[in-house]
Amino acid sequence: MNNITKDLEPLKNKLRNHTLYNNIDSIEDLKLFSNAHVYAVWDFMSLLKFLQINLTSLSIPWFPSKNTTTAKLINEIVAGEETDEDQNGEPVSHFEMYIDSIEAFGLNTSNIFKNLNTLKELTTIESDIDKLEIKDYIKDFLKFTFSVIKRGKIHEVASVFTFGREDLIPDMFIPLIEGINSDNNDLDKLIYYFKRHIEVDGDMHGPMSMEMLSYLCNNDPSKISESALIAEKALLARISLWDGIENEIKTKKNNYEKA
Repeated sequence: MNNITKDLEPLKNKLRNHTLYNNIDSIEDLKLFSNAHVYAVWDFMSLLKFLQINLTSLSIPWFPSKNTTTAKLINEIVAGEETDEDQNGEPVSHFEMYIDSIEAFGLNTSNIFKNLNTLKELTTIESDIDKLEIKDYIKDFLKFTFSVIKRGKIHEVASVFTFGREDLIPDMFIPLIEGINSDNNDLDKLIYYFKRHIEVDGDMHGPMSMEMLSYLCNNDPSKISESALIAEKALLARISLWDGIENEIKTKKNNYEKA
């Protein structure tokens, strides 16, 4: 895991220092960002649920999990992601927390839910994604996530989950937090969401997912190699998503200036 982490450092640095963060300086910019980023918040849960289904015992009649260590790790992560607490101490998933936070600063989420409600079948999800009313760079990001899930290799999904999400979150969200005007009360919920993710993923879920991936690879050179390759692709997919959002923000600003 240490070798994979070291090899991924150049891509992680590219994300840490992405110029997208410097281009988000208004509520309208945040709306553009969140309207795309919300799909990454949503598809994360499918990665998580794939791991829960494959690493815990969900059968009836019940039988013990093959590996109680990985089962414990993923169950604790599921509890934190699916039933965390909002600012008022109420149980809520991180996706619902994000939706609540972006609605608070005025983003209409009706089209988001309209799109997501059409993605019901894993067997047809690539073609269903193509039909969505979203930008192609968002479609590409979603297709990558579900292509890894459909391939069905648990260590690959765990690697995308670990290196492409949990281990990555603090690196991405800290620059975003630094650029947000905290004096705007409409952004309180969004700032709470980002800070909560930095805290939970940085201190708990990141190290736990890394431990889980280590167990799954079990020093198998083939699994380690596959995990490293798919982790690199996950980071490249995130960079492409960030590039797409930044280009959209810049285009809108340029059109506004010309008007």
